[in-house]
Amino acid sequence: MNQSSNSEITKRIAVVGGGLTGLSAAHRLLELAEENKQSIEITVFESQSEAGGWIGTIDQKDYLIDSGADMFITNKPAALNLCTRLGLEDQLISTNQQNRGALILKDGQPVPVPLGFELMTPSRIGPMLKTPLLSLWGKLRMGWEYFIPRRQSKLGLDWDDESLADFVTRRFGQEALTRLVQPLVAGIYTSDPKKLSLRATLPRFLDMERDHRSLIKAIRKQKKEAKSADATGARYGLFAAFRTGMQTLIRTLAERVSDQGTILYGQRIKQIDPSADSGYEVTSEAGNAVQKQHFDAVIVATAAPQAAKMTASFAPEMAGLLGQIEYASTAILVNIFKLSDIKHPLNAFGLVIPAAEQRKIFAVAFASRKFPGRAPEGCVQLRTFVGGAMQPELLEQSDEDLMVMVQNELSDLLGVTGDPLFSKLLRHNQSMPQYHLGHLQMVEQIEQLAEKYPALELAGNAYRGVGIPDCIQSAEQAAERLFNSLGT
Repeated sequence: MNQSSNSEITKRIAVVGGGLTGLSAAHRLLELAEENKQSIEITVFESQSEAGGWIGTIDQKDYLIDSGADMFITNKPAALNLCTRLGLEDQLISTNQQNRGALILKDGQPVPVPLGFELMTPSRIGPMLKTPLLSLWGKLRMGWEYFIPRRQSKLGLDWDDESLADFVTRRFGQEALTRLVQPLVAGIYTSDPKKLSLRATLPRFLDMERDHRSLIKAIRKQKKEAKSADATGARYGLFAAFRTGMQTLIRTLAERVSDQGTILYGQRIKQIDPSADSGYEVTSEAGNAVQKQHFDAVIVATAAPQAAKMTASFAPEMAGLLGQIEYASTAILVNIFKLSDIKHPLNAFGLVIPAAEQRKIFAVAFASRKFPGRAPEGCVQLRTFVGGAMQPELLEQSDEDLMVMVQNELSDLLGVTGDPLFSKLLRHNQSMPQYHLGHLQMVEQIEQLAEKYPALELAGNAYRGVGIPDCIQSAEQAAERLFNSLGT
């Protein structure tokens, strides 16, 4: 732990939450203190018995199971930059070259996503004409997007938002939404497309329409520019993971923070109150023991509902807005099967399932097809996703009933005939914030209200991005604002 020198006063900083966001914030604060030769004392409060939140890895020697996210996107630099600073670059691996691509269910049969189709925009004509995912009318309607004028902005600002469903239907048609875009986006955001804010989640598509009128025109131009440009910075491809699972990042961060600060496990924060002089009184609870400590500054890196409860006593308006951010729950059933017990060749990275198919799962990731070391030789690791914003009622079942339900679905869809060699059900209750229409306006209001409270920062996936790089960027920006505000 850093000690004060001479007459220098050590600033005490509390970080509430020991997940990826909280650990990244604490680590960045320690980096800044070292760079500026300043003295700070960091205490991280984590309610669970270990760090990581929803991110973790179960190591079974023959295979690795990531309990939450199993990879991160590389076109947002925050995660790669952090890995470089932590010396973890040599631990990163890219997705396997073989079996790249995804499947979408159509009339009960897995069908490959057309080559060149990027989340909602086709960049190649041939594969779109040949795909059985769309009818002839659906294909013609998608192609007509090239001629559709851009929507006139109602506000003339970036806040001019639209739901995913309205945007895709307007530009590409209802069939494209139902059969292609909805299942692919649900695999990322577990959301209802009629409510999902495009500006808060996938703003580049709104920008493509604004700048180029047609998304097809924009994507073709981008492809040409990419071919003519030097292929630099693509060492890991679009996605990267850790050879030994996502816990590698959590463990390294926790070790670095513990070396120079303190992580208190099993400590739930009940309340945060402004101190009479300056700083905050943080009340923590461990079992029956309640303790109040003074800190000069606080970073709250928890889910929005928890942040609302902690700050309600002194910031009721801000807490009220935090409490309005909705969350969805999911369950992931991880199974290890013998390949000989599965009829489908599993020649992709995973399968996503349109809501229109009326199945009881919404995605299956073929984890060991994406990354090595995830299953023994001759076996495969399947991660099956249940619930989300579209089917929350399914999660009311018992663990045993959920596992039977998933087994039946896998049998129908992939031809799984044998019992799994290993199964583990992971429930992630209220884990995914829902970026509904108006989300960014609400976040801006929250940020404006938070500015009223010196040395208090909010960070996490509830605000401006749900992915691993987003969480790290949110954490590091909060740490930098806080460090600068303290005048250390």
